[in-house]
Amino acid sequence: MINGKKVVVVLPAYNAAKTLEITYEEIDFSIVDEVILVDDRSHDDTVAVAEMLGIKHIVVHEKNKGYGGNQKSCYNKALEIGADIVVMLHPDYQYTPKLIPAMTHLIASGLYHVVLGSRILGKGALRGGMPLIKYVANRGLTLFQNILMNAKLSEYHTGYRAFSREVLQNVNYMANSDNFVFDNQILAQIWYAGYDIAEITCPTRYFDDASSINLKNSTIYGLGVLKTSMQYRLQKWKLIKHKIYEQAD
Repeated sequence: MINGKKVVVVLPAYNAAKTLEITYEEIDFSIVDEVILVDDRSHDDTVAVAEMLGIKHIVVHEKNKGYGGNQKSCYNKALEIGADIVVMLHPDYQYTPKLIPAMTHLIASGLYHVVLGSRILGKGALRGGMPLIKYVANRGLTLFQNILMNAKLSEYHTGYRAFSREVLQNVNYMANSDNFVFDNQILAQIWYAGYDIAEITCPTRYFDDASSINLKNSTIYGLGVLKTSMQYRLQKWKLIKHKIYEQAD
């Protein structure tokens, strides 16, 4: 706990058997109270490794629900067990768990409700092996989003995020896509709800066992990002009403 707030780390897992243990071992359990792993119908021994590590909360999807669908299960379970701060950490060891204390302190202090671990702040992305084409696409999409959302984030595409309970209860994340664009939709919802978002520099690692989406899914994701940003602006101008901005039940 931090300042009396329960900290829960959620691990959206898909074929993470090779990297789950090293990720889990770096979690600071002097701060983290509970860990939840949601397995999205992996084809490897992800669940067996999670059980071996003693992870108490393991949710197994009977069929693959996609990255966004996995996150929905993660956040639902975290709220169910009483989380005050929820940290999404990918179990592929691309992001270091050593940033969890810094990210959670920003929320526990009351300064922010959302914290992102940014690969773009500093020089960590390219140094960590991010492919140049991904870096360029990241910068281009982020610029477009910042303009339409009137914001100044360094990136919208990191998978390393921490949320307060209040945010997850107030944004309608269950209305979001089950695909990768979920990540952008929830940030658009957070901006629309009037919350501020903090960023901290995050080193990252690109290697064979780290998850990465293919060209087809990257293209679909990029188009989804553009669509989300335009919908946000039209919603702000009251020209449309999109279901993702409706009040959560």
